[in-house]
Amino acid sequence: MMIDLYTWTTPNGYKVSVMLEEVALAYEVHPINIGESQQFTPEFVAICPNSKIPAIVDGDTSVFESGAILIYLAEKTGQLLPTNGHERAKVLEWLMFQMANIGPMLGQANHFVNTAEEKIPYAIDRYLTESARLMKVVDDQLGRTEYLAGDYSIADVASYPWLKLAFDAIKNAKPDVLGNVEHLPRWLEQVGERSAVKTGMQIPKP
Repeated sequence: MMIDLYTWTTPNGYKVSVMLEEVALAYEVHPINIGESQQFTPEFVAICPNSKIPAIVDGDTSVFESGAILIYLAEKTGQLLPTNGHERAKVLEWLMFQMANIGPMLGQANHFVNTAEEKIPYAIDRYLTESARLMKVVDDQLGRTEYLAGDYSIADVASYPWLKLAFDAIKNAKPDVLGNVEHLPRWLEQVGERSAVKTGMQIPKP
C-alpha cells in the first residue's frame, strides 16, 4: 500500500521524505503550499489538527508531527531505531533534542533574521546565540560518535535538514559562540552523500 505524504519545502518536511527514501517505502507526494495557506484547508486539518506539515496517511492510520512520523516509519519497517533499551534510548534522546531544541531555536532565528518585518536586535541575538550553542553541543557529540546516537538513525534523519540549511549562516553570524567546529562539517558531508538524503531533500521539488 502506498503512503500519502503531505509536505512542503521545509526542514520538517524534508525529514519525512528522507526517511521514506531511507526505508524504501512507496509513497505519493501531496504538496501543501504553506505560502498559500493550504495547510488550513479543511481537508488537511482533518489529517493534521495543528495545520502544520508534514503528515502522512498509511491506510487507516494518519500521523502528524515529524518526530512521531519518523518513529512510526522506523517501527513499521524495523529500520533506523533500535529495539534495545539502551541503544533505543540514545536515539530517542537525540531525536527529542532536535524536536525540542534545534528545530524551535533555528526556526525562531530564521524568523527574526529573515522574515519578521521589524528587526529586533535582542530577539535576533538571542536566537542566533542559542542556535550556535546547540550546534556546538552537536559538534561535541559528533566528536565522540560517528553519528548522533552511534549508528545512523532517525536522530540523524531529523537533524540533518535543519543543520544543513543553517550551519553556514550560524557559523558566519556567531563564530564567537560556535567556536572551533571540527566534527559537524564531517557529519553534514557524510549524511548528505547518502542517496536517500539527496533524493529526499528535493521532495517536493523546490
